[in-house]
This record gives sequence, C-alpha cells and structure tokens, in this order.
Amino acid sequence: MFTGIIQGKARIESIETKKDFKTHIIKMPSDLLDGLKLGASVAHNGVCLTVTQIDGDLLSFDLMQETLRITNLGDLQPGDEINIERAMKIGDEIGGHMLSGHVYSMVFIERIIETENNYQIWFQLQQPQLIKYILTKGYVAIDGISLTIGAVEDSRFCVNLIPETLQRTIIGQKKIGDKVNIEIDSQTQAVVDTVERYLDRK
Repeated sequence: MFTGIIQGKARIESIETKKDFKTHIIKMPSDLLDGLKLGASVAHNGVCLTVTQIDGDLLSFDLMQETLRITNLGDLQPGDEINIERAMKIGDEIGGHMLSGHVYSMVFIERIIETENNYQIWFQLQQPQLIKYILTKGYVAIDGISLTIGAVEDSRFCVNLIPETLQRTIIGQKKIGDKVNIEIDSQTQAVVDTVERYLDRK
C-alpha cells in the first residue's frame, strides 16, 4: 500500500528490453535506500513494482506486458525521471490517501493553466466510463501523486498544484498531450459500484 506522498524522483539509468517485457534499472535516491531489500515494493509513477536486484544505489524492476500496455512506464527512456514512493509502514503518518499502486489507465494532459500563484492541469480520460469515479473534491492519484479533484466536466477533470508538489515531483515537467497514470480512489469506487448494484436490483 502507498499514500500518494511522493518521496523523491529517481532517474532511469538503463533499460533491458525483451519481447513484451522490460527491466528498468533506476538510480535510487540515497535517503530512500535504508532497509530496502529484494522483493520490496516501490511505486514508479504510481505503479507498484518489485525490487528484483540491488547493486549499490542501482535497483532493478521488471515490467510485464500488462504494465507496459496500460501505464506510461513503457514509454520511458534512459535519463527520464520518475516519481518514487516506497511502501507505507504501519504507524506512519498518511498525508495523502490509501493507494494500491494498481494503475487503471492513462489520461492525457489536455490543458495547463499557469498564473503567478497557481498551476492547474486538465486531464482527458481515455476511458470515459471512469468519470463516475471522479468527483469534485474527491481524490485521485496522478503518476502516483495524491491529488484533490478541482472540477469535473464531461470526461475531463482538473487538479490544482502547489509549488511544493511541482518541485518534489515530475508533474511540472509534463506538457500538453503527455500521458500520465491514473489510480482512482478505491473508496469512491466501492461506494459508486455498490449504489449501482443496488439500483440495478430495484
């Protein structure tokens, strides 16, 4: 489980490619290495991956076909940065919201509105049916970042970003047309699906 509070950015050092399979070797920030072991879970742009090899501060992670298909990790190249979060520990403060690291889909950045003191991004869903889980003032994770939904219109929604989020994560590097990973809030999904099943039986 994760919280959506990004702990740092990591650079992809190299990528080993096979048919429908990739291994990312990343340079892990030194302050996130303590106690890290083989088999540990680390979120990359919100995608839960498993540590398969440790060589100093270089960590390897395997990406299967489904991960490459539904997330933006398959588009990354050596030198690119990713958002990193290690799995939460029992007793830690939860500053974001509960995340599984299971990305549903990608969304496109449709518009960026930047003013002197505000930074707003509008996203367009690839799967319009997911909009029922996107509620104003609800939660969503974008590339692993826990964010509050600012507004919803048709199959698009926006978030507002503070300077700390822009500095700590890679979202400020994104441009119009870029694809980012989305994980919807599991509690919102559970409520919506339960109500729909109830109404279907009426």
